Amino acid sequence: MPVELTATEALSLWRRVSLEQVKRDTRDLTLRQMSILLHIYLVPPPHTVRGLAATLGVTKPVITRALDTMGALGLVDRQRDEGDRRNVVIKRTVAGALYLEKLGDLIIQEGRRTGS
Repeated sequence: MPVELTATEALSLWRRVSLEQVKRDTRDLTLRQMSILLHIYLVPPPHTVRGLAATLGVTKPVITRALDTMGALGLVDRQRDEGDRRNVVIKRTVAGALYLEKLGDLIIQEGRRTGS
C-alpha cells in the first residue's frame, strides 16, 4: 500500500532524515554523491564511470571527483575492467552497504513519525 504524503509532509520527512543523518554520521555526502551511491547499490551492476556520467547527465571528471570522496570514505571501490582497460568498474563495499542500510532504517523510523 503506497504511503500518501502531502508535499509539506514529504519535505518535513526529508528534513528530519537529513538532520538526523548529519547528527549521526560525520560523512557529509553531497546530493550528487548520495545519488551516485544509491544508484550503485540499488541498480544491478556493472557500474562504470562512463555509465554513471551518462545516467546523471554530468561529465566523467564530475563522477571521478565524487567517487574519490566516496572511495576515501570506504563507501565504494574502483577497479580497472580487465576486459576493457579503458573502463573503470565501480564496486560496492560492506561499509557502503551498511551506510545505506542505516540510512534506510532512519527513513523508516522518521516515516513512521509522519504517519502517526
